[in-house]
Amino acid sequence: MNQAEPGQATIRIKNLRLRTYIGINDEEKQKLQDVIINVLIRYRVRSAIQHNDIDHALNYRTINKAIINHVEGGRFLLLERMASEVLALAMEDPMVCFAQVEIDKPHALRFADSVSITLCDRRD
Repeated sequence: MNQAEPGQATIRIKNLRLRTYIGINDEEKQKLQDVIINVLIRYRVRSAIQHNDIDHALNYRTINKAIINHVEGGRFLLLERMASEVLALAMEDPMVCFAQVEIDKPHALRFADSVSITLCDRRD
């Protein structure tokens, strides 16, 4: 599912920069670190187009706020766990057909800009 299917819209939340506790080392557990989150969501858009009403559209602002609150209020050992939890937030609304989450941890490795993980899910 690399492309939106007919009747689907794609929403992207790009480069959401947050600070959280992420890592397995003692230093990482004690110090807030930057993460960069990118979310791609595909949802059934026909009702929103037909009604031209926010009540029939996917409210990406609500999803964004939920991600911010969850990540900034959480503590994570693994990027995999954080990505899984963010993905679950993106998939919460039944209108969502597909979601993909990529989370970068800048400067996690020497000589690398960042390390990232990507997870996706879809509703049949």
